Amino acid sequence: MDSEIVVAACAVVIAVASLAVSVYEVRATRQHNRYSVRPILQLQRTMSEGDRAGIRLINSGLGPAVIVGSTLTVDGEVVGAWNKAGADRARDGLAVWPYAVTFLETQSIATDYEEFLLSVDSYDPQAHAEFLDLITRRLHLEIRYESLYGGENYRATLRPRTQGPRRVS
Repeated sequence: MDSEIVVAACAVVIAVASLAVSVYEVRATRQHNRYSVRPILQLQRTMSEGDRAGIRLINSGLGPAVIVGSTLTVDGEVVGAWNKAGADRARDGLAVWPYAVTFLETQSIATDYEEFLLSVDSYDPQAHAEFLDLITRRLHLEIRYESLYGGENYRATLRPRTQGPRRVS
């Protein structure tokens, strides 16, 4: 074997290895960039006597969440999306009318967003018993969202509890 052939073969091997490393680095960088703007939406029930209580939406991720849809179910019946009409149907019939914050189907939720979606001021277990029953046993809410890159199909879900609520004093 001639030395030129050996040098050429080594150059090809080095070039292929460099290409493989470059492809790996591009994929790792792309994955890192996606994670660096990933939203994490959480739905939480908050019930503390004397304080504001209800269902809170929190974006604890690193980037904004783009809402792509939502489904509200009350007493096993699909009411629709989490919009004004859906919130009104969920609140209908309650003795104390809770506050509601709704959003559009394609709205963005900022990083560090924290807001009550359905709430009452100065929670009192006796006066707000119907509200407590609604948010703990009757209401099911699912929010579908994506990052700025899109296509991830993330979900934040609040399911009815099968047991009684825990009281925080």
